[in-house]
Amino acid sequence: MSLKVGVLYGGKSTEREVSLKSGEAVYQALKTKGYDVVKIDAADSNFIEKIKNENIDVAFLALHGKYGEDGTIQGLLEILGIPYTGSGVLASAVSMNKITTKKLLLSDNIPTPDFCTYTKKDIDKFGIEQVSNEIIGKLSLPVVVKAPSQGSTIGISFVKKKEQISDALNECFKYDNVIMIEKFITGTEVTVTVLGNDKLQVLPQIEIVSATGVYDYQAKYTVGMSEHIIPPRLPDKILEVTADLALRTHKTLGCRGLSRVDLIVTEEGNAYVLEVNTLPGMTETSLVPDAARAAGIDFPHLVSMLVEFALE
Repeated sequence: MSLKVGVLYGGKSTEREVSLKSGEAVYQALKTKGYDVVKIDAADSNFIEKIKNENIDVAFLALHGKYGEDGTIQGLLEILGIPYTGSGVLASAVSMNKITTKKLLLSDNIPTPDFCTYTKKDIDKFGIEQVSNEIIGKLSLPVVVKAPSQGSTIGISFVKKKEQISDALNECFKYDNVIMIEKFITGTEVTVTVLGNDKLQVLPQIEIVSATGVYDYQAKYTVGMSEHIIPPRLPDKILEVTADLALRTHKTLGCRGLSRVDLIVTEEGNAYVLEVNTLPGMTETSLVPDAARAAGIDFPHLVSMLVEFALE
């Protein structure tokens, strides 16, 4: 096969370790499909020259987090005239920012948990006591404190008591100047993978059960720390709703090629979209490869499909 694919992986984000694993898995899978493939670490100081010198026909983005999933590398590849896997500049940037994502979802009447935002200046101006009281007044406890531009639950804190709010905010401020506080909703965690560009396919949905009760970074990337249940233990009518919400979210944000939409379903059957991943993990413990396998799509075929979507 004459098509040359450059796997862009690694990078400088807090998710570099995961990206290295994703990139290696994708690299090996593309080789088995007969592609001429090369790995390019986006953290290298001369990686732009490497992209040019390798004369790749398409870039497979196995990057996660900042400078990979947020539209920056997509913009670079647009300038270089190189097709790439996944969503474009705008959809990538929007989906990476949890605050902007939620605002767009609400504008399209897609349910998402209530939230509020604060900056460092807000804390300095009003004080942690007033901010804490405002958070409890708006959302009640428990809440989830999130760094809006981070993936893989980086910087996330689950707050059950008022006295925990200050530490949670400070942890988030290590990663972002604006932080998001979201109402914590108890229920069944479900993730839905959407494949394609114009013609979309919803892969079998997955229920996520963490060994610790919280699907955090450790649970995501440690073998045995989480269980993927296919199909989720929910009524078919509810799964129809979550599939529809995932499709609507994919379209609302303008995603292409691939997205993974994470949702929570309450005991009453109400579904809420939590966030969207435009470049989800491709490691041995990752959700998208599991969903693909359940649909009869092995990993090499999956990555080949993503390359084909990039060239459409």
